[in-house]
Amino acid sequence: MSERDHSRLHIRDIADGDHAAVLALNLESEALLSPMDAPRLRALLDETAYARVLVEGEQVLGFLLAFREGCTYDSPNYRWFQAHYPRFLYIDRIAVAASQQGRGLGAVFYRDLFDFARADGIGAIACEFYSQPLNEGSSRFHAKFGFGEVGTQWVAEGRKQVSLQIAAP
Repeated sequence: MSERDHSRLHIRDIADGDHAAVLALNLESEALLSPMDAPRLRALLDETAYARVLVEGEQVLGFLLAFREGCTYDSPNYRWFQAHYPRFLYIDRIAVAASQQGRGLGAVFYRDLFDFARADGIGAIACEFYSQPLNEGSSRFHAKFGFGEVGTQWVAEGRKQVSLQIAAP
């Protein structure tokens, strides 16, 4: 992505008017994310430490939700990190519009998230991706940001395995 492309992008906190776009992006990527309806989004936003959208003009191109330790969030992957790390920032979900793939927007989000974590003194950023079946794109992407595997677990009633990952901001 060129510097000119960067100048048109803006990351900001999710506003009420963004909910429809966030839900549509989540639905578009639901094969890799957990389902989410409007009540679930509102419940998640009540607990997130980082809930931001990436916009170009007025168009929402993507979103990222992340949680700190100590939440009541019911994700088995979040709970795994909660049991193993005293202080962390957990990336629950990131979605970028299919029409915007290949522009490096995920990296724009991660740089912002890492800046957020450093500013708050958070020493561990946690995430997971499917390892069975392997999500190769996600594996390569996270390796570029210094993530390394710290555990695995089976999810989706034993149909999928996740690689639990940690990186230092």
